Amino acid sequence: MSHQVLDVLSNLVLTQAGEAAKLDFSLKGMVTSIEGFGIVVAGILAVMSIFSLGVVAERIFMYARAAGASRRFAEALPELLKAGQFDAAIELAKTEKAGHLPRVLGLAISEYKHGTEALATRGPKDVGHFDIIEACNRAIDRSSLRTVNELRRGLGSLATIGSTAPFVGLLGTVWGIIKAFQKMALEGGGGLGTVSGAIAEALINTAFGLLVAIPAVMFFNYLTNKVEDMQVDITDASTELVDFFLKEGR
Repeated sequence: MSHQVLDVLSNLVLTQAGEAAKLDFSLKGMVTSIEGFGIVVAGILAVMSIFSLGVVAERIFMYARAAGASRRFAEALPELLKAGQFDAAIELAKTEKAGHLPRVLGLAISEYKHGTEALATRGPKDVGHFDIIEACNRAIDRSSLRTVNELRRGLGSLATIGSTAPFVGLLGTVWGIIKAFQKMALEGGGGLGTVSGAIAEALINTAFGLLVAIPAVMFFNYLTNKVEDMQVDITDASTELVDFFLKEGR
């Protein structure tokens, strides 16, 4: 009897070893083992990955372009203001409109120029007295909101992908585990070859979900910090401009 039990166990071990030898646990092997609903999940994750990388590339290019235009505008603006060349400053802001500083400060300078002209007007078009500095501050607030909103475009999508991609991968994992138990129940065995495809499908979807989410979260934090730095630049520059208007008015 003991010899029969040993024979059965040895045959089972040999069978398991043979099945394991046939398995391919490389990345290519696990990817090719995905089937059915797992392919749908992998496709969704692939689309999310491509979209997030596209957003990151577009935002990095846009921020670099905005930084360059703002730097050129900030270097030329002080001399124009000291010389009282407000029209030239407005035209420079239109030329460097890709930058965040020209979009905000250009509108404020235009508001100041038109305000001084309106206050100097006499006759039927006389607008009466108003606070020109307050008008400039309102113009800065309006343009700042629009500019920051434009700078943040696409970052919400990155945050969504970073938070949902692991759950999409987990959905594929759960589906693969369900398939593994179904195979075990239908085939009446728990051999490695019975459940290998389903387990590989589950594991690769989980890994794929994490590979999509981790870069998305990292780039979201990086780009958010860049936007915050540009917001600080806008606040500093607009405050200095208002101070100049106050002194220039005297």
